[in-house]
Amino acid sequence: MEVESSCFYDREMEVKLFDETRAGVKGLVDSGVTKVPRFLIHPPESFLFKKEENTLVPIIDLEGFDDDVDTTKRGLIVGKIREAAESWGFFQMINHGIPDFVMNNMLDGIRDFHEQPNETKIAWYSRDPKRRVRFYCNGDLLVSRTANWRDSIIFDFQDGPLEKDVFPPICRERVEEYMKHVSRVREVLSELLSEALGLNKEYLGKIECMKSEVLVGHYYPLCPEPDLTQGTTKHSDPSALTLLLQDQMGGLQVLRRNRWVDVPPLPSVLVANVGDLMQLITNDKLKSVEHRVVAMKNGARVSAACFLYPSATHRNKPYGPIEEFLSEEEPPKYTQTTIFDYLTYYRSKGLDGNSALPHFRI
Repeated sequence: MEVESSCFYDREMEVKLFDETRAGVKGLVDSGVTKVPRFLIHPPESFLFKKEENTLVPIIDLEGFDDDVDTTKRGLIVGKIREAAESWGFFQMINHGIPDFVMNNMLDGIRDFHEQPNETKIAWYSRDPKRRVRFYCNGDLLVSRTANWRDSIIFDFQDGPLEKDVFPPICRERVEEYMKHVSRVREVLSELLSEALGLNKEYLGKIECMKSEVLVGHYYPLCPEPDLTQGTTKHSDPSALTLLLQDQMGGLQVLRRNRWVDVPPLPSVLVANVGDLMQLITNDKLKSVEHRVVAMKNGARVSAACFLYPSATHRNKPYGPIEEFLSEEEPPKYTQTTIFDYLTYYRSKGLDGNSALPHFRI
């Protein structure tokens, strides 16, 4: 009977019925499920890599980066960012300028939204990319081979500020306050990364690759069978840079030398990781490193991922390796592409465990 039922399994129908509930995986938990539905079960190869113990993602103290008197301090910070971005693609930051209460309020806002009764939040459920604020379960649910145990709400600031009436009231003020601070961090990192790459300190800002933000509030409910699924599949981000705020539940891991390294939550810390666009324009000088989130077994995890992209006015501008990184010995490794085309391809294949970058290699 098991073989027969397997032969007649209709994944498309199961996913369709699930999506029509507009309740996400939180809805599954609320309904009392004790088994992970089949479309959320990941194949064994998803769990191949082992963990690396006692290895810590670099922590960089940004205090004094703007000290006009002690310029040595800025140089040391730039050097640490260069080393971390080149060797890890990930780094953690303290003294970044976002107060603890703003970060905590942001996480509470995301949690409060996702833990509302479904009849309250269902109005925000949508897969329409034109909606600048929308709630959904798995952006690639309809194209991925296996879905993730995760719900999300997105706030798209690429076209500028959002009108107040498009925000869910329960988290509007907290999101707006957090994004004011994130915009300042973005400007600082644009300068510091430019210097770390040996460019004019405003270079990355001038080419518009880090000029707008898309904030995604992820919610990973407690999972009844965490060994069968993932919170987020192994992937790299399509952005230039991603700034991540995570709560104290843990679960984030970065793939380094074919081993998973935990990125444990630390007080007052903001995590940064290099995205695909940054790897492309630096001609592989900086690497967009794969990472994942394991399914939660002890409680719900909340995070706020802020993806830094070119501004909307540069959506159709072609990006390729920057001239300063090219030579006869180092020819361009990628064809030029717009961020619109890159994201179109990235989304079409879903989070399948493979990078989108090889598709654009010369």
